Amino acid sequence: MSKQTDTPPLPMTPAEVAERGWDAVDVVFVSGDAYVDHPSFAMALLGRHLESHGYRVAILSQPDWRSCRAWRIFGRPRICFAVGAGNMDSMVNHYTANRKVRNDDAYSPDGRAGQRPDRATLAYCQRSREAYRGVPVVVGGIEASLRRLAHYDYWSDKVRRSIIMDAKPDLLVFGMGERTLLEIVRRLEAGRSVAELRDLPGVAYRLGGKDTAALVREIEAGEIEAREIEKRETEKEGAAASRARPDTVLLPSYDEVVGDPQAFARMTRIAHLETNPYNARRLVQLHGGEAVVVNPPSMPLSETDMDRLYGLPFTRRPHPSYGGRRIPAYETVKDSVQIMRGCYGGCAFCSITAHEGRIIQSRSQKSILDEIGRMAGGSDSSGGFSGTVSDIGGPTANMYRTGCTRPEVREKCRRASCLHPEICKFLGTDHGPLIKLMNACRKQPGVKRVFVASGVRMDLALRSPDYIERLAAHHTSGLLKVAPEHTEASVLGLMAKPAIEVFEQFARRFKKASSKAGKPQYLVPYFIAAHPGSDLAAMIETALFLKRGGYRIEQVQEFLPGPFDIATCMYHTGIDPMTGRQVYVAKGLRQRRMQKALLLAHKRENHAIVREALRLAGRADLIGNGPGCLVPGR
Repeated sequence: MSKQTDTPPLPMTPAEVAERGWDAVDVVFVSGDAYVDHPSFAMALLGRHLESHGYRVAILSQPDWRSCRAWRIFGRPRICFAVGAGNMDSMVNHYTANRKVRNDDAYSPDGRAGQRPDRATLAYCQRSREAYRGVPVVVGGIEASLRRLAHYDYWSDKVRRSIIMDAKPDLLVFGMGERTLLEIVRRLEAGRSVAELRDLPGVAYRLGGKDTAALVREIEAGEIEAREIEKRETEKEGAAASRARPDTVLLPSYDEVVGDPQAFARMTRIAHLETNPYNARRLVQLHGGEAVVVNPPSMPLSETDMDRLYGLPFTRRPHPSYGGRRIPAYETVKDSVQIMRGCYGGCAFCSITAHEGRIIQSRSQKSILDEIGRMAGGSDSSGGFSGTVSDIGGPTANMYRTGCTRPEVREKCRRASCLHPEICKFLGTDHGPLIKLMNACRKQPGVKRVFVASGVRMDLALRSPDYIERLAAHHTSGLLKVAPEHTEASVLGLMAKPAIEVFEQFARRFKKASSKAGKPQYLVPYFIAAHPGSDLAAMIETALFLKRGGYRIEQVQEFLPGPFDIATCMYHTGIDPMTGRQVYVAKGLRQRRMQKALLLAHKRENHAIVREALRLAGRADLIGNGPGCLVPGR
């Protein structure tokens, strides 16, 4: 097998294109991130994927968006521009939960901020069209994916149109788009028009006025037909028949969701219940006289597909043009190995399930060990591999090779979470394959330590005492990240998270396993302040829980309403879209600051605002020097 570094990084300059002997580029990837040729970075994964199928790919990384000059450096792309804001939504990247400008950007050289515009997808699409008229523009990435329908935008505090209406791409690819993007490129190369690509799963597109009117008539006719079928079945059986489901759903329109919180909640609920690729329906949302059409998601990748994708010849390093400048996001993941993708947790505040899907897609053990072998052997690293694999995981560390055990159920299931309100009885939670993989990784030549840095799903881990013991004995670097998020049952229910007793049980078992291994190790619990449903009283109870447990946490996640999330719908409307119930929302900056300060009450700089919060909540009894108090009186 040839060394992976025999293959150079994808070209970022015309000179690199010329060195390859190319007279033209097929696809130009435009991204708001620095180009790091590592599988954790979307442009590298997608670019290498197209390259492996014979396409000439160039990278336009963090271009100056103030003119289209940068878009012309490679000449006219033969097939298309592929546009993405980067690994993060550009607004999340730029602003804190308090809407303050961030001082750094983890995806830029030297962490320098300001290398991409706000709403980068819009700016990049506009420059792509200006640079070369007639070249198809395909958008993807998490920013486009989660804004494909009308959505609440926290930073402007309003409901915005689908990004398709504002960015005006020819097609939007949502979710993890390797298979869909390859098919788009193949069809465009074969001379197919953009309109002929609208049948693909995993794409969304804009429909003009005339076609929209025809589609609405088709949907209405389908609903009438479904009602007639249901009526005939009911009369025939003499009892209520199962509801016939048309293959297209008309969502509340943009105008409706702007003016009516109930309509916004209804849209959110439908969108999240139509994410299973085995039974999802096409979604249509009117925007005035036009429509946004969202096809069902792409099917999950097979193990063979995953192995091929992650076995591509990545250099695993930033592009040489950065001259060794530090890219913080790369430093975090450079010695990590992704073993799976997807998450069936369905947490209300998290975008992973919505973007990567809830069906776990795992790599084979051989593929993972081969990657670690390349890292340890020096053929896949810059020579700086210390022998420590910083993480073997994914969105959730211990979902590897788990999933639904009943294909016939999976194809009909419409649950938003396989774990909430309880773990599904059809969910296979065997940690055996993961334990076997962890053991094998430790035995690789050149490997000294293999850690798990991805978050561990505690309710799943409790089903495997052996996993907890091995995790504590061999795969924890002294601190293990877990995410109870809150303590109060009402808030945890809205979050779609397990009860706090799950955390307490896991903490006891992990402590016992660490003691058995002779290692002084600790849990790092993550909590969210100001999540919908959490008022001052609930946050005070969480603060007291932390004090009783001796947890002096250093960081708190302040709830940030990202587009498309269920919790964002709660924040905007005050309604839980899955139940229709009213939800308390802490919106004022002062309220949000108080909740965050309560979780960090042990820090002296927070004492004044914690005292204010306690008095406001009628809990002045917690101010003083007694053992049960949260803050001193002065």
